Amino acid sequence: MKFEEYRAHDAVALAGLVSKGEVSAGELLETALERMAQVNPALNAVTLDLADFGRKQAAGGPTGALAGVPYLLKDLGALLGGTVTSSGSALLKDNVAAADSAITKAYRDAGLVIFGKTNTPEFGLLPVTESTFLGPCRNPWDVSRTPGGSSGGAASAVAAGIVPAAHASDGGGSIRTPASACGLFGLKPSRGRVSFAPLGEGWGGASVQHAVTRSVRDSAVLLDIACQPQVGDPYFLAAPSRPYADEVARPPGSLRIGFTTTALASDALDPECVEAVLDAAKLCASLGHTVEEVTLPGNLAAMQQAAGDVIAASVAATFDAEAERRGRSVTDADVEMLTWAMYQRGAGVTGASYVRGLAAIHAYGRAVAALSETYDVLLLSTLGSPAIPIGHLHEDLRRFSARLFAFMPNTQAFNNTGQPAMTVPLAWSKGNLPIGLQFVGRMGDEATLFRLAGQLEVAKPWFDRVAPI
Repeated sequence: MKFEEYRAHDAVALAGLVSKGEVSAGELLETALERMAQVNPALNAVTLDLADFGRKQAAGGPTGALAGVPYLLKDLGALLGGTVTSSGSALLKDNVAAADSAITKAYRDAGLVIFGKTNTPEFGLLPVTESTFLGPCRNPWDVSRTPGGSSGGAASAVAAGIVPAAHASDGGGSIRTPASACGLFGLKPSRGRVSFAPLGEGWGGASVQHAVTRSVRDSAVLLDIACQPQVGDPYFLAAPSRPYADEVARPPGSLRIGFTTTALASDALDPECVEAVLDAAKLCASLGHTVEEVTLPGNLAAMQQAAGDVIAASVAATFDAEAERRGRSVTDADVEMLTWAMYQRGAGVTGASYVRGLAAIHAYGRAVAALSETYDVLLLSTLGSPAIPIGHLHEDLRRFSARLFAFMPNTQAFNNTGQPAMTVPLAWSKGNLPIGLQFVGRMGDEATLFRLAGQLEVAKPWFDRVAPI
């Protein structure tokens, strides 16, 4: 299969070709590998080549909902037995998984052909993908700019056409940020929708696994595949009333949508992001939805402080476990400077302060959830600006925090409320950089988001708008 034909299909369509015998899984994989060889040297999106592993899967005649479709795992969160999961850190460069995690098994059972792992910042801590160990990942829309993070390699690979969809995870915006920066659809499911087994949870329940995709229906099918509660999960949601794949073409009805052009965690949005929100609000109104401006309630500063403590304590726990395994302490020479600072912060978080932090996070979640009594969906900018230049966060460490939240002011809130949130590629900047619009649903109500996304995809298509690389 020629690349132009491959790129013209989403994962569902490619699986359809395989099932009809019009193309083989092996042919699709070789097309993906050719494209990877062509663009990956410039992007550094795929950092672990598992071509031989993929060829064995393809030759085995995979079956399932997405049988034969080439797929990539993020080098964080999803374990693939017998392969390294480094989490973007030299500290874990020899960390070979003993077995597949639940989501990986679900993907393989669905026939996806896994042939590599994608770039991520160290321990997924940043909204840019520039780890010292794996090297910077670049955006196919402009290689001088970040693809976002922490699922930056996944988004870069999808936007460049290596795969139509890729595994991703989101603990503070790590699906939505790179999807927005790379012109993709990215849905963060509700807390508990996708199992983290064999792990218990990520970042106190803030982190969720799913995917970045070019089409809405690919995201829906992948969530159908992945939402399988496992025995012993600390929390999970009831199964959806019908497959998410069936929701995409269903009319959403007339929704009540509350929107804001504010930046929740910084001073203001880039003017082009403000314009994108207003245009999206007008589009939604034209589709028959009731659209009103709102102000989000809750103590955001207290939530952010608490979330920082939870993340830092989680890093400290990881380091302590690694020190125990190695028989020596982890030192600042083992990790990046900012990661070490997070470890030091986490080492000072007491049990009591951790519990109080969770209380602050839950209080914020209750405050924001109260809006769901009036509104079906919230609309706001995914990011504070289009993709920033590579190195922007690190070039002035005195302004690091301000620059960090100027770029990602609006995503972390909904990790901590637990609500599903999606970014939809409805706008582009004057410099031809993607601008994603974030839509947030009620807890457990991915179905409404998929219906709305399907409607928006028809009203303002983006699938054929591809990166210039």
